[in-house]
Amino acid sequence: MTTAIILAGGSGVRMGAEIPKQFIEVNGKPILVYTLEGFQAHPLVDEIGVVCLDGWHDRLRKYAEDFNISKLKWIISGGNTGQESIRNGVFHLEGKCDEKDIIVIHDGIRPLIEPFVLTDVIEKCKEYGNAVTSMPYNEQIFLVNKDDPSTTSKYIPRETLRRVATPQAYRFGLLDSAYHEAFEKEIGIYGSSYTNTMMVELGKTLHFAAGSDKNIKLTTQDDLELFKGYLEMKNNTDVE
Repeated sequence: MTTAIILAGGSGVRMGAEIPKQFIEVNGKPILVYTLEGFQAHPLVDEIGVVCLDGWHDRLRKYAEDFNISKLKWIISGGNTGQESIRNGVFHLEGKCDEKDIIVIHDGIRPLIEPFVLTDVIEKCKEYGNAVTSMPYNEQIFLVNKDDPSTTSKYIPRETLRRVATPQAYRFGLLDSAYHEAFEKEIGIYGSSYTNTMMVELGKTLHFAAGSDKNIKLTTQDDLELFKGYLEMKNNTDVE
């Protein structure tokens, strides 16, 4: 069994919109629905749970009906932080998932999920017990000098770096026990921590899966315009 946990608990302050960014409509469809459609259409995904901002649960259920998201099984309240929201989603699956079931975690504001990316992260997880979507880093990275932040004298070879995003996949037994340990010991749960960084702080080895440059996270208005551009390009290709 493969279950997706889609995170839609953010308020979207940086987007500057009047509503949470995951519910902003593009071409008559909320961003979150584009994301859900990718998981709905994928044959390896059996069911979906959405960790959703309180006050938007009923709206999400209506969207699921309107856009035929039949795999949506649970809507779970988010937490005060991203890690609390993921934890809420994971703990909600206790008693519902077996230890070997695969749980895919994905940001609701990454709507351009490509099938091959989702396939690879699931297959890698089946093989290794976890998998994180990743891409090579193509820019040069230099370290700031402590004595003079306007200068540098060291760099990190880019071939030693990977950019990691969602989707990420974990066997449920590993994921559930890790979140219990992390919150009990207060390890890897603060700031910008995510499941992948938490796992590393807990001493786990992670396995890379395929990624895509299209898998953008819609955080700012510029990101939103880029998403609209992708949709327009896709629509023009479909027409041709």
